[in-house]
Amino acid sequence: MTEMVYGTVPVRDSEPILPKWWRTIDKWSLSCILILFAIGILLGLAASPPLAERNGFAPFHYVQRQAVFGGAALIAMFATSLMAPSTIRRLAVVGFVLSFIALALLPFFGTDFGKGAMRWYSLGFASLQPSEFLKPTFMIAAAWLIAASQEIGGPPGRAWSFALALAIVLMLAMQPDFGQACLVLFGWGVMYFVGGAPMVLLLTLAGLVILAGTVAYNNSEHFARRIDGFLSPEIDPTTQIGYATNAIQEGGFFGVGVGEGQVKWSLPDAHTDFIIAVAAEEYGLVLVLLIICLYALVVVRSLARLMKERDPFIRLAGTGLACMFGVQAMINMGVAVRLLPAKGMTLPFVSYGGSSLIAMGIAVGMLLAFTRTRPQGEIGDILRGRLR
Repeated sequence: MTEMVYGTVPVRDSEPILPKWWRTIDKWSLSCILILFAIGILLGLAASPPLAERNGFAPFHYVQRQAVFGGAALIAMFATSLMAPSTIRRLAVVGFVLSFIALALLPFFGTDFGKGAMRWYSLGFASLQPSEFLKPTFMIAAAWLIAASQEIGGPPGRAWSFALALAIVLMLAMQPDFGQACLVLFGWGVMYFVGGAPMVLLLTLAGLVILAGTVAYNNSEHFARRIDGFLSPEIDPTTQIGYATNAIQEGGFFGVGVGEGQVKWSLPDAHTDFIIAVAAEEYGLVLVLLIICLYALVVVRSLARLMKERDPFIRLAGTGLACMFGVQAMINMGVAVRLLPAKGMTLPFVSYGGSSLIAMGIAVGMLLAFTRTRPQGEIGDILRGRLR
C-alpha cells in the first residue's frame, strides 16, 4: 500500500480498452464522419452508374468498390483512434518515410492513367496515390520536429520541417499536382504558426508562394490553363465546371429529385471531384448545407478540444490534421461552385477513391486519438498558475 501511495509501483488502469475508448472519444466528430460516409454511399448510388455503363461494368460496380474501400477506411480509423499518441507518432514517421520514397519514385514507375499527371501506381486490381498517405504522415512528422525544437537543447526541427515541406511541394508540383502541394504547405504553415512562428516569417513565406505561383503560371501550360479558365468571365458549358455550375443552378433549394439529375451523364468525374454537383442537383441546397455543417462541426470541435491540450506535439499534430481535413473539403466544394481554380481533389469520405478514403480514414483516426479526453490538467491551469 505504501509503495502505491508514494508512486514506486505504477497503478495500472484496469478499465477495458473499448469502454475506455467510447468514454474518451469525441462522439460528435465520430458521428459526423459516419454520416459523411453514408452520404457518400448515397451519392455514389446516384453518380456512378453512368460511368459504370460507359466502362462496361455492372451498374453498381463503383458503389461496391467504394463500400469495400470505405469499410477498410473505417476499420483503419477505428484502429488508429485506439492508439496512444506516442504509438501514432512512431508509426506515422515510418509511414512518412515510405510515402516520401514512393512519391520520389513516381516519375520512374508511376502512371497518369491518361490524365496528364503522374500521380498513381497501377497495381492491376487498383491504383495507389502516394500523396494521399503522405499528407497525414507528414503532418505528424512535422509536428514532432516543431515540438522537439521548442525543448531546451532540441534539434532545429522547424528548419528541418520546412526543408521537408519544400521537397514535398516541389515533387508534387512536378507531377503536376498543385492542389495537393498547396494543401501540404497550408497544413505545415498552420502548425508553424501555432508553434510560435513570427509573423514576419509567415508573411515572407506567403510572398514566396505568390512568386512561385507566378513562375508556375509562366512556365506550366497545365497550371496556366486552369488559372485562365478560372479567371475567364464566361464559362464553357461543355467543360466540367460548366456542367457542375449548371447542375447546381438546376438543383435549387430542394433539388430536382432522387435519380432525376442529368449532370452525372456528362461529368466524367461526377463520382469523385464533382460529387457535390450531383448532391446539389438531386437533393438541393439542403443536403449541401448539411454536408458543410458536418465538416465544420468536426473541425471546430477538434480545434476546441486541442486548445485544452498540454502536450505541444499533440496540439500541433491535431491542429494540422483538422485544418487539412477542413481545407480539403473547402477546396473541393469551392472548385465546384467556381470560387477556386480546378484542383482535382476529392471530398473527404464522400468522393469515390480507394487511396483517398483509406488515407483519410487513417488521418481522422489520428485526429480522434489526439482529441480523446486524457487524465491531465488543461493548458489553462498552467497559465493561471503562472499568473499567481
